[in-house]
Amino acid sequence: MQPYFHGLGISGSQWSVLRALVRVEQEGREGLRMVELGDRLLIRPPSISGLVGRLQKSGLVWRYLPKSDLRCKEVRLTPKGRDLVDKILKTHRNQIRYLMCGLNSGERQELLTLLEKLGNHLYSITNGLKRNGASTGTVEDLRG
Repeated sequence: MQPYFHGLGISGSQWSVLRALVRVEQEGREGLRMVELGDRLLIRPPSISGLVGRLQKSGLVWRYLPKSDLRCKEVRLTPKGRDLVDKILKTHRNQIRYLMCGLNSGERQELLTLLEKLGNHLYSITNGLKRNGASTGTVEDLRG
C-alpha cells in the first residue's frame, strides 16, 4: 500500500490519521482531540502533531480550538481530505478483497476476531501504561 499512498502524496501513517477521522465522523462527532487521536492510533503526542501538521499543510485536515474546551486542539477532515479518503477507500476495498481471497469465509472471520482481540489488548495496555504513570511506554512498566 505504501507505493499507492505515496502516489497520492501521503504516507501510510497519514492514511491511518485520515481513516481514524472518518471513523469519528461515522460515530457522529465532528472532530477528535489530538490526544484521543494519538490514543486511537497508539502514537505518541509529538509524532501525532507532526503527522497532523503535514496533513494540514496539504489541506487534508483542519486543526482548531473547539469552543467547548479552548485548552486542547481538535482535528477534523477538510472537504479535500474527505474526497481523498473516498477515492482511496474505493481502491482499498478492492485490494483487501484481492488479498483476502486466499482465505475461506471461516478463516477470514477468525482473522477478524483475532485482530479485534489483539487491538483491544493493545488498547488496554496503552491505557494501563497511562494510568500507572509509565513514562517509557513499555509492557515492563505494567509489571512494576
